[in-house]
Amino acid sequence: MLYQIHENNRMWMAPLADAAHMSYLMLTNPASPFSYVPYAQRLAAGFELLHRIGKDYEKPKFEITSTMVPGEDASMTVSIAREAVVEKPFCHLLHFRKQWRADETLAQPKVLLLAPLSGHHATLLRDTVMTLLPEHDVYITDWIDAKLVPLSAGEFHLHDYVYYLQDFIRFLGPDVHVIAVCQPTVPLLAAVSLMATAKEPKQPRSMTMMGGPIDTRKSPTLVDRLATEHDLKWFENNVIHTVPANYPGYGRRVYPGFLQHLSFVAMNPSRHVKSYQEFYEHLAKNGTDPVVEHHRRFYDEYNAVLDMPAEFYLETVRIVFQEAGLMTGTWEVEGKPVRPQDIKNVALLTIEGEWDDITGRGQTKAAHELCKSIPASKKEHYVAPEAGHYGIFSGRRWHERVCPKIAQFIRAHA
Repeated sequence: MLYQIHENNRMWMAPLADAAHMSYLMLTNPASPFSYVPYAQRLAAGFELLHRIGKDYEKPKFEITSTMVPGEDASMTVSIAREAVVEKPFCHLLHFRKQWRADETLAQPKVLLLAPLSGHHATLLRDTVMTLLPEHDVYITDWIDAKLVPLSAGEFHLHDYVYYLQDFIRFLGPDVHVIAVCQPTVPLLAAVSLMATAKEPKQPRSMTMMGGPIDTRKSPTLVDRLATEHDLKWFENNVIHTVPANYPGYGRRVYPGFLQHLSFVAMNPSRHVKSYQEFYEHLAKNGTDPVVEHHRRFYDEYNAVLDMPAEFYLETVRIVFQEAGLMTGTWEVEGKPVRPQDIKNVALLTIEGEWDDITGRGQTKAAHELCKSIPASKKEHYVAPEAGHYGIFSGRRWHERVCPKIAQFIRAHA
């Protein structure tokens, strides 16, 4: 019922948001006589603010068409072709293929970047991809919005996520380096653990875990406390809803993206209010300036959310947060115990942000306690100074500190 109410409200708001945007364009276009009326710029800013609050945010595009590849003498601009190399019902594996010279092979470390399935689209890691591309052959997991997946595709459980990652690793081969950002650190550790237990030959060269909830009992944050303050029945009754009839996934039980977005905003509402205030003030005073453009880019991404399959979400809450299944050794993937201590030959790098308020300090580092059989020479931990959760994979600190650390680690274990 709540999902249908949301859809009705969205359809009601769409014409209003569109009209507000048309008014903004009419008041800012130099060819329009309305742009010369008194207070036109301030009125335009108000209409644009209304448009951005009321509009529906679609999945953004990566918009990565080229990169600079370093050479012996100078860097060279290389075109990028994005292609889906593996397609599964709930996820596509995308390759940012460099269109290099036909008669030469560009030898670069192969990187599998695991985007989180936790509300936002894989394009949240656009900056991560762009920074890795010059020196790495980059692949990324692009998770499908659950409301777009027909019921005929079946359910998607946490163990399915683990199997997806194993399939992607096997597809890319034993020379791949895996980087997991936040949520997928847990299924990555499970996937590699099971492969190590089975003595599979196609285990990755290295795994980098960034800001992930390996042990949520350490330095618990608001997210961790919410997950443990309520039992599983509470989550099922309060956040799980059924996809309405206007989507291909009609009838599928999901944790809707609009509820996830609400929880994101509720974690720090004053910061978002301030950001929208600054957007309005700058637009009213200066028109489109760098502050306005940054706001648009950030919230075009931040406000675009996807639905998660209910069974996956509820199992993640139970196993990762409530039971701490990795740390207690109780997690089994369809009867197979997850044993990180069986990993011996996969290098491990864990990264945390000094100011991370989503994944607390020590939670990701806990992977080192579990991976007891990895030699010390193949294990590193890094705390990014003055970096919050998003700062460890985007922005200045990612560019200047975190990415060089990862690139160095990959080269050392290539």
